[in-house]
Amino acid sequence: MFEDLTAEADRLLVEALNASGERDPRDYYRNRLKELKGSDPAKYGAAIKYYRNKLIPLVASGEAEPIVAWTKYGQFLAESLTPGRTVSIDPSGQSHPYEPLTASGRLVLHIPEPGKGGRALLVGLPGELSPAQRATYDVLVSGKHRMPD
Repeated sequence: MFEDLTAEADRLLVEALNASGERDPRDYYRNRLKELKGSDPAKYGAAIKYYRNKLIPLVASGEAEPIVAWTKYGQFLAESLTPGRTVSIDPSGQSHPYEPLTASGRLVLHIPEPGKGGRALLVGLPGELSPAQRATYDVLVSGKHRMPD
């Protein structure tokens, strides 16, 4: 039964990604899950519970827009790893409070609280980054501090 729900949720996500041009977030969410599993098994368990009991049923039933639902899950994973705030970066490079309303074409990052250290965590990635979004990603997520040649 759960396998059928998962297959339908996956189909709907792929359909939404193809229509929007957004990038598939599942690979980097798997990496976040691996980090969580190694650092906090209880939070890892909560993330698996969210996936099985909330994310997949909502997407498979059509009750939630797939990209929005997956991005909320990515935000949940990021918040489970480190306290902070989630922001979206528009193509001009302007930061806005993240509002999970629609697939937006914005770069979505989780910024750790001051003093907690670490880099920003990727939550959502548009199909193509603007130059300003690329620079933001390079500095906050990748930790690059030099302009490419």
